[in-house]
Amino acid sequence: MNRKTVLIVFCVATLLLLVFGLIFELRSLRRYAVEITSGDWDAGKHVTLGELKLNYTKKAESTAAPPRPTSVLGNIIDQQLNYGSRTRVLTRTNWNAPIMWEGMYNPKLYDEYHKTRGTTVAMTVFAAGKYLDAYLRKFLISAELHFMVGFPVTYYVFTDAPENVPDIQLAEDRKLKVIKIEKRYHWPEISMVRMRIIADFIKSELHDPKQFIFCMDVDQEFVGRFGSEALGDSVALLHAHFYKRSLREFTYDRNPKSRAYMNEGDFYYHAAIFGGSLQNVKKLTEACDEAMMADKTNGVEALWQDESHLNKYFWINKPSKLLSPEYCWDRSIGDRRDIFVERLMWAPKDYERLRTYG
Repeated sequence: MNRKTVLIVFCVATLLLLVFGLIFELRSLRRYAVEITSGDWDAGKHVTLGELKLNYTKKAESTAAPPRPTSVLGNIIDQQLNYGSRTRVLTRTNWNAPIMWEGMYNPKLYDEYHKTRGTTVAMTVFAAGKYLDAYLRKFLISAELHFMVGFPVTYYVFTDAPENVPDIQLAEDRKLKVIKIEKRYHWPEISMVRMRIIADFIKSELHDPKQFIFCMDVDQEFVGRFGSEALGDSVALLHAHFYKRSLREFTYDRNPKSRAYMNEGDFYYHAAIFGGSLQNVKKLTEACDEAMMADKTNGVEALWQDESHLNKYFWINKPSKLLSPEYCWDRSIGDRRDIFVERLMWAPKDYERLRTYG
């Protein structure tokens, strides 16, 4: 073998080694996830959308179910969520929707994204009967301290006693509008009729494509940030008492005669909070109202009224974002190891007194 042949063989062998090395390196990189480091979040560095600091760090093991393809992609900030930061809890559904827990996201990035987008937020809250005096003032004052701070917000208070709505000092670009509703004398009726009222209200009054809406119960108090990270196309809340329980323990409606009937499911959602885009919340409330009216025609009432129908709707029409129980926590629950931050808490209940009218 002459010198020229030896040189050619050497060059070919060297080239092959380089190719195999490159393939090995690419395979190794695939085991790593690009994610924002939590240290940068705490230091307040690199918080602009154009200057995100990205590092190749080994992806932590998650308890989330394996994701499957979904048509719901969310916004660009949702794609930066750190799913491996909370290893004790589920952080993503099997249809790839995030479950929002403290430590998964940088709140500054969400605020910057939505302010650049010109996002506004509507909130509906029903304060009928004795619920107005018992809860509304504290609910609104605490919302001003913690709910979507820095964003234009309009509170829509639906009540049968507009003259009793308290006068609350509001921040700039925040408004309170009172809508009178018919007086109802039975709590289940109040619980069920709100779906139709919300659907009709969105159709007639709310048309801004940049606006999101949250529908909330009044017997709650904000105690921590409830910010723009909670916004999404279709948002559901995991019930604090059921997020760790098995499917057979969920209080779905088990009556086959009801349109809310469920013998299978994935999560149990709390109707104290739901939200999303105007279009999606309108579809949800219309569907729940139609199902409740069908039940009424057939002499049936779902176990938990609108909450039962809401769970059925979200079983068929998957939400694009789930809020963890941090977003609506009940302090009577003994085990709170998963709750790093309380954002909204249940107010003390006195149903015997509050749900009687006269």
